[in-house]
Amino acid sequence: MKPAPFAYHRAHSVAEAVALLAELGDEAKILAGGLSLVPMMNFRLARPSALVDVTRIPGLSYLRPGPDGLRIGALTTHRAIETTADPAVLADFGVLPRAARWIGHYPIRSRGTFGGSIAHADPASEWCLLAVLLGAQVVLDGPGGRRTVPAAEFLQGYYTTDAAPDEMITEVWFPRPAGRAVLTEFAQRAGDFAIVAAAVLADIADGTVRSAGVVATAGLAGQPTTAETWRAAGELAAAQVEPPSDTHGSGEYRKRLTATLVSRALAQAAGA
Repeated sequence: MKPAPFAYHRAHSVAEAVALLAELGDEAKILAGGLSLVPMMNFRLARPSALVDVTRIPGLSYLRPGPDGLRIGALTTHRAIETTADPAVLADFGVLPRAARWIGHYPIRSRGTFGGSIAHADPASEWCLLAVLLGAQVVLDGPGGRRTVPAAEFLQGYYTTDAAPDEMITEVWFPRPAGRAVLTEFAQRAGDFAIVAAAVLADIADGTVRSAGVVATAGLAGQPTTAETWRAAGELAAAQVEPPSDTHGSGEYRKRLTATLVSRALAQAAGA
């Protein structure tokens, strides 16, 4: 299929992109990697009146670790994160390059962008899951200037965000190291969307869990770092989700898979 008619504009700066979005109105969309938006347009699930191409804007592709955490430019590709050799990133945010390997196939990782994934707010996105778990802050530029929104508030639901129509993401900031974070998932084939994905962040000392986040669930503080603890955490996480049934598996199958993946991710985090 082909997309519905649309106007095309190329921005060469953030200010120009924001001005175009303000001028073109609510039906305009930003084009970055295009790996999510363009297929939706081809199936006419999305019908933007105009596209603002931001791929030529300089200075928005970077990984910058520092004393205040890690800053990722909006146009940084999945592949750039996957292949980074920066020791500071690998030591404190190694979950990000490890998680990048789960994203689609090589062409998708080479073209798709970190900021685009966050802006698209696909519930299957590994980056959205980790942004919420790790307390990331989403930096947006608009006509009124710059603002920063916690990822848990920015991501409001299925393909829905806090971004105004005339704002664009320029950076995602991870303020705290996440050395014991793990993301794992299960898909029927490599590169497919995950049937279930689980991400955990654990603070472990002296064989005891001091605190832990499991996707959006906590409740392990004070428990010993044993296989039984991980199984119990998996069951707790599974009890709090009601996944749908489809051709890939029943809701009950997904619940059991959730328990398994959470347990497995916590065991990996404990051994990190």
